[in-house]
Amino acid sequence: MKNDLGSLNNYLFEELERLNDEEELSDDEKLNKEIKRSKAITDVAQAIINNANVVLKSQILMNDGKTTALPKMLETEK
Repeated sequence: MKNDLGSLNNYLFEELERLNDEEELSDDEKLNKEIKRSKAITDVAQAIINNANVVLKSQILMNDGKTTALPKMLETEK
């Protein structure tokens, strides 16, 4: 998996497909395990998305000329 939002989106849809696979998750133990896995994946995905939103907002501030310098941790690649 690449480290970009497009790949994250694909990965989330793959997880949705696994959750929808009735044959693969036919018993309760497998289903509960996949639900826990899915919860962990969505928690990490949400953190990645939140981080991307902070970076996007910082770039918008730079583009709008509202700031000329950002803290190092918010700098985007040029």
